[in-house]
Amino acid sequence: MSNLEDPRVLFALERTALAWNRSGLALIGFGFVIEKSNLLIQLVDPVKYQHKIVYSQWLGIAVIVFGMLISLASIQQYRTGLKSLTHTEFLPDYHTQHPVWLNLFTLLTGLLLIISFWIH
Repeated sequence: MSNLEDPRVLFALERTALAWNRSGLALIGFGFVIEKSNLLIQLVDPVKYQHKIVYSQWLGIAVIVFGMLISLASIQQYRTGLKSLTHTEFLPDYHTQHPVWLNLFTLLTGLLLIISFWIH
């Protein structure tokens, strides 16, 4: 429980949630780049690099899933932090669920990206 009784504690909590979201989003983007590197390898020599094509596809998906897990953990940590705040640390009529919605959108984006890898 926070004893500061200052609304800046809420803003610090939001900044932390958004930083976690950026990390998850960066991992999802990096996983996309890894998975799509298959296209370049297939152009070079698909027979010679067949094992690397499969490896990079699963590695890319694993990195995307890790980014999604980071976003999920961000939601959990943010909600836990909100529960620890006192009434005086909240601003009147301030919506605290925007970071949660942003992280849920990041999760959905990662899921749709993984699904898109199998749709041709």
